[in-house]
Amino acid sequence: MIAALLAMQIAGSAALSITPMQAVPHVTWAPEQPGQGQLFVLRVAPADGQSVSAVRGRAAGETLHFERVGNGGFESLAAVPIAAEDSITPSITVVYANGREEELSPSVPVSIGEYRHARLTVAPALGRPLDSAQQARLARDRTRAAGVSRLAHRTPRIWTEELVVPRDARVTSGFGDGRVFNGQVSSRHMGLDLDGETGDTVMAVSRGVVALVDEFLLAGNIVYLNHGGGLLSGYFHLSEQLVAAGDTVAAGTPIGLVGATGRVTGPHLHWVVRYGSTSVDPRSLPGLPIAR
Repeated sequence: MIAALLAMQIAGSAALSITPMQAVPHVTWAPEQPGQGQLFVLRVAPADGQSVSAVRGRAAGETLHFERVGNGGFESLAAVPIAAEDSITPSITVVYANGREEELSPSVPVSIGEYRHARLTVAPALGRPLDSAQQARLARDRTRAAGVSRLAHRTPRIWTEELVVPRDARVTSGFGDGRVFNGQVSSRHMGLDLDGETGDTVMAVSRGVVALVDEFLLAGNIVYLNHGGGLLSGYFHLSEQLVAAGDTVAAGTPIGLVGATGRVTGPHLHWVVRYGSTSVDPRSLPGLPIAR
């Protein structure tokens, strides 16, 4: 009798020990090795037979906004900070229909960017440090811009696959380039400069809501668009703003005119794209009709 019970216990233990592990959802991204200061797309595909109700996560300090796509998987934009090194490790939570949750931490390899130093000679008034009043105004400008970043994370996706370049013009200064003012490296260029003359039209890159129309100390006349799902865009140094806060615009809608307001050396459009508070090269927008 005792021998029979022991045999049953051993058989039960063996059955437990060989229970197959559950399949893990498949995480991919595109491009396969995003660069410093670039957007990329994260994809989560459930394994066969799995029923996933939602996916959430964070990457490089920013919230991810996963949406269900046609093949039953989920996709989100994500951003690589310009200071990232070999890789970033998103934290992804998969929520199953039965309430069970599973944590995934894929390692996304990052390619190192090649950035130039742009040497500028400017008037002494533009090269000297800001006084206390200017520093206070700059802090106020940054606070207002940060508010748009938070709003973009709180807003469901508005942008569509239709994307346009705000100006069909030559790039005069690239994203990530070092700025050397009067012989001293002072900052990185965290946007894309597009050539233009005062009065030339500036268009919205994609569908969005006008989140902020203002005059900033350094950026001059600005327009910020909230595209939702963490995505926002900014248009700086405008001579005139053609929209008001709260307006909904489509890709290609005129939103302003090229100018030389703020601290600049001449008329041009400074175009900014951010995922939350992370600035990225606008040319990394998936599907944007412009070459890097």
